[in-house]
Amino acid sequence: MDIPLISHIGIAVKDFEKAVQKYAILNSDQNPTIHDVADQKVKAAIFKGGCCGGGARIELVAPTSDDSPIAKFLENKGEGLHHICIYVEDIEAKLVELKEEGVRLIDETPRIGAEGNKIAFVHPKDMNGVLIELEEFPKPTL
Repeated sequence: MDIPLISHIGIAVKDFEKAVQKYAILNSDQNPTIHDVADQKVKAAIFKGGCCGGGARIELVAPTSDDSPIAKFLENKGEGLHHICIYVEDIEAKLVELKEEGVRLIDETPRIGAEGNKIAFVHPKDMNGVLIELEEFPKPTL
């Protein structure tokens, strides 16, 4: 099975509704899927994209609480690129592999992301300054 490399590109925004309206202009034939991710204290809008139903999507993320990691990011760096999410086949195995290679992990065990898939973050200091999110590629349902 060919797994696309990029799941999505995460963009931190302050005004969620205004940002969704702006990005909807880029892809006017569809509305984004909106998710409230309570444990991460964010609201996310995911715009589908790419060919064949895979990868290359845009995710707008906004804090739902002042103590959200996104709120801290916006305070320190302002709006803009927050992370790049890469699909992996087996997230637990990938986390073990990265840890064995000395890569710093933000999440040593996966958690559930906006779309219900397992995710984990890799520290940007070990990824050339880019926050990387790993997402386990969804298994086909029968």
